[in-house]
Amino acid sequence: MKMIYLDHAATTPLHPAVIEQMIAVMTNFYGNPSSIHQFGRAARKVVDKARRVISQEINAKPQEIIFTGSGTEGNNTAIRSAVKTQQRFGNHIITSKIEHPAVLETCRQLENDGFRVTYLPVDKNGFVSVSDVENALTNETILVSIMTVNNETGAIQPIKEIGELLADHQALFHTDAVQGFGRVPFDVAQYHIDFLTASAHKLNGPKGVGLLYVKQGTPFSPLLLGGKQERARRASTENVISIAGFGKAVEVNQLERTNYHNNEHLCREAVMKELEHVEHWQNTVLEQSTSHILNISFPNVCLETLMTSLDLAGIAISSGSACSAGSHEPSHVLLAMFGTNERSGNNIRISFGLDNSVEEVQAAARKMKELVAKLQK
Repeated sequence: MKMIYLDHAATTPLHPAVIEQMIAVMTNFYGNPSSIHQFGRAARKVVDKARRVISQEINAKPQEIIFTGSGTEGNNTAIRSAVKTQQRFGNHIITSKIEHPAVLETCRQLENDGFRVTYLPVDKNGFVSVSDVENALTNETILVSIMTVNNETGAIQPIKEIGELLADHQALFHTDAVQGFGRVPFDVAQYHIDFLTASAHKLNGPKGVGLLYVKQGTPFSPLLLGGKQERARRASTENVISIAGFGKAVEVNQLERTNYHNNEHLCREAVMKELEHVEHWQNTVLEQSTSHILNISFPNVCLETLMTSLDLAGIAISSGSACSAGSHEPSHVLLAMFGTNERSGNNIRISFGLDNSVEEVQAAARKMKELVAKLQK
């Protein structure tokens, strides 16, 4: 049986055009972008071109884009920069219970350093309430960090409304857009965003390169110190090859986005149709989520057995938990949505991408239905 990859929310395969671009840059542009000779200037042009393309995706200025090594680095940099530069105004941070660990763990560390953090709840559909953000704001709030799209359920958060709420408040606004970049419309100026993070490998680009958007004029303190790269905001020689791949991935996505989304919708519908007669809970609200993620919980099913069986059948998906002795950790996202119960622990995430066909997704869903039915008996 052909291997079927349904874990695109974890990472995506490189697009052929991205591979071609990276090989060309690897072969011909080996200079250091900080060097003033022609080899360095040629490499700098590659970086500058990618920066322009990527900035257009979120309606930013090229100089507002900092290239990073990952979404995690971007999240850490944005949060730590905000609290360091704004600490004179207060020590209160607002985030949500469903954020990526790169945000949650950073906030927990800051609590140890004396900062006060409010972790907002979400409703049963996985959405942060704008009114909850408003009610949590104080005159000591210096940062609000709410993700754009949840990486487990695909829920699109009300970023625009939160940004409008914060437009006249001292608090800086950060959004982790790793799962939403290139998938949902975004205008950093209109949404009053101060910091935004994204990562290339979620968009058929290479691993090891991401971006941090910093609104022009926003106070900034770099996380990495050393050289003067990225306008002295992120020391270390730029990863020219991967940056070029990032730019090409964004270019391709802009051209093919409608086709990608249409195919993802069809794939998601195919899975839901196959699972109609299997007992399950659907944790993704389709109308308010991205098209590439579907989160489902199965009652009376050991997730470890299901995941292992699917893997042996050549089907790759992910889960928020494992049920082997001593390792059962329910999804923190579903815990925030439903509390401690079977729905929070027995969930899987199926995520689609450009290399999936409806036919293979149907085949995978049929196998999943067969395995779940056996396990539920």
